[in-house]
Amino acid sequence: MTQSAVKVRGLAKRYGDVQAVGGIDLEIHAGEVFAILGPNGAGKSTTVEILEGYRRRDAGEVSVLGTDPQHPTRLWRSRVGIVLQTANDTAELTVRETVRHFAGYYPNARDPDEVIAKVGLTEKAGSRVRQLSGGQRRRVDVALGVIGNPELLFLDEPTTGFDPEARRRFWDLMEDLAHDGTTIVLTTHYLDEAEALADRVAVIAGGRIVAEGEPATLGGRATAKARVSWLEAGERRHLETGTPTRTVMELTRRFDGEVPELTVTRPSLEDIYLGLIGAGTRAEVSP
Repeated sequence: MTQSAVKVRGLAKRYGDVQAVGGIDLEIHAGEVFAILGPNGAGKSTTVEILEGYRRRDAGEVSVLGTDPQHPTRLWRSRVGIVLQTANDTAELTVRETVRHFAGYYPNARDPDEVIAKVGLTEKAGSRVRQLSGGQRRRVDVALGVIGNPELLFLDEPTTGFDPEARRRFWDLMEDLAHDGTTIVLTTHYLDEAEALADRVAVIAGGRIVAEGEPATLGGRATAKARVSWLEAGERRHLETGTPTRTVMELTRRFDGEVPELTVTRPSLEDIYLGLIGAGTRAEVSP
C-alpha cells in the first residue's frame, strides 16, 4: 500500500462571511509531485498554508507526515521545506553565507555549494543577497527551501521571475529531489510547469476541488475530441472528432496522398484548466 504524506478530510476555512475552503478531501502519496492549480481567490493558498502549519482551519482533519500541522513539533519542522511566494532574506549576507547559515539549522542538510549550483547561482555565490535581481533572489528562496533535504517540500509559485535557463535548472532539481523520494507539493500558474513536473494535479475553484488526476487525463483530456485542421480550396477547414485517425485516413484518400497543412490537436492542459475553473466558479455562484 502506498504511504500517504498528506491526508485531508473535510477541510474548511472561513474569513467572516467568505467561505475560502469549503470541504476539501485530499491525499498526496509519499514520493510524488503533486500540483495544486487554481485562480487567485480560489482557496489554494489557504489550503497550502493550513498544510504548512501557518494557518488554522475551522473544520476537518489534516495529517502531514503523520502530524497535525496545527500542533507542529521541532522534529516535524525539520522534515518539511517551504518556499513561500514572498520571503524575507538576509540582505547583507552573501548567497553562500546565507545558504550555509540555514544549512546549520537542519540535522541532515544538503551540501550548500551543490544546492547553490543547482539553482544556478554559483557565479553569484560571493555576492550579497541585496545585490541580486528579483529572479536571483527567488533562486535563493528555492535554495533555502531545499537545503534541509526535506521529506516534504512545499513550493508556492517557485519560478516567478526565473529566466528560461533558470526554470530548466529548477525543473532538473525537482526531478532529482523526486527521484530521491522527496514529496513535493507545488502551486503554480505555469501550466507547462505542472505538466512537466507533476505526477498528479488538483484544480481548486470556489474553495473546492473540481478535478484531480494525472495531467494527461485531467478532466477527460485523454478522451476529449481532437481538432483536425487542413487547407482546402484556399480555406482553413476544421473538424472536431472522436476518431481523428479515421478522419485523417479519409482526408488522405480525398487528397490522394498529402493533406495540405494538416494538424491534429487534442485539448491542452490549459484548455481543460480554463474549462474547469469556469465551471467551478459558476457552481459557486449558482443559487
